[in-house]
Amino acid sequence: MESIPVILDMDTGIDDALAILYALRSEKLHVLGITTCFGNGDIENTTRNTLAIVELAPQMVPVYQGASHPLASSWQSTAEAFHGPNGLGGSEILHPVQTAQSVGAVDFMRKSIIDHAHDIVLVATARLTNIASLFLAHQEVPSMLKRVVIMGGAAFVPGNVTAVAEANIWGDPEAAWVVFHSGVPITMVGLDVTMQVPISDCLLSSLNPEVPYYNIIQEAVDFYLSAYNPGSPPGKRTAPLHDPLAVAIAEDAQLCRTRSYPVDIELHGQLTRGMTVVDYRERATTIPNIDVAVSVERNRFLREFAQRLQFQRIC
Repeated sequence: MESIPVILDMDTGIDDALAILYALRSEKLHVLGITTCFGNGDIENTTRNTLAIVELAPQMVPVYQGASHPLASSWQSTAEAFHGPNGLGGSEILHPVQTAQSVGAVDFMRKSIIDHAHDIVLVATARLTNIASLFLAHQEVPSMLKRVVIMGGAAFVPGNVTAVAEANIWGDPEAAWVVFHSGVPITMVGLDVTMQVPISDCLLSSLNPEVPYYNIIQEAVDFYLSAYNPGSPPGKRTAPLHDPLAVAIAEDAQLCRTRSYPVDIELHGQLTRGMTVVDYRERATTIPNIDVAVSVERNRFLREFAQRLQFQRIC
């Protein structure tokens, strides 16, 4: 089977952890490395979380530390309610043996893209700060990428930080603007589709207790389910698998249906900063620049997710 070389760019919280396991248990994805960014925690937390999850996966890959703050503004931490004080729901994290590489995220991405010109898919489930920094510093790079798959944005549904803005775009809209205007082929896996693919109490209760990541996933996902269902007792809670879906679509584009639209990033609006502005008018004059995921094969993705991470039933 021909493999797809990918770089995962992550701010490892709970759904990022599931996405890492999904990617590292893939027979099709060749993960060259994982770069880290602030977001679901500060950069020290997200890097440590990434290293800890990688050590519980079936293969080791190098981790490269990246941005600690947005391009043009200060970092505002907003993720504790959904990811806990340590980014993994407060679950006990064993101190990882592996450490981040001495090379930084941007330098690693640049070298890898040059070495695998026109083949690499960048999968971004964090703020787009690392990728924007790469594109600004090395303007030859975007034309050498095969595609960027972004978990971010909200095309035709509400945002999850503000009424119109999704967290990864809202967290560094200037970086998102750079990436969306770079000319690189982009698939936007936004809230339109990620909210349709939930993990549930039913699924969590069926996780194979023999897998090495059993304890941390049980604790972290239980916190995640509680965060999305405040006051609800365990049993029928659900929460979206945002980041695993982006990885799955990088592996199998047929999981979702996309439409090409002109998409821009709002930088200045008092109520709309961070909005992914989609021009879906029939007579729009702007050239489409983003492939927006508009529907997803929900059951097929959930079946693959459950089987790959060794959940023992499909809910």
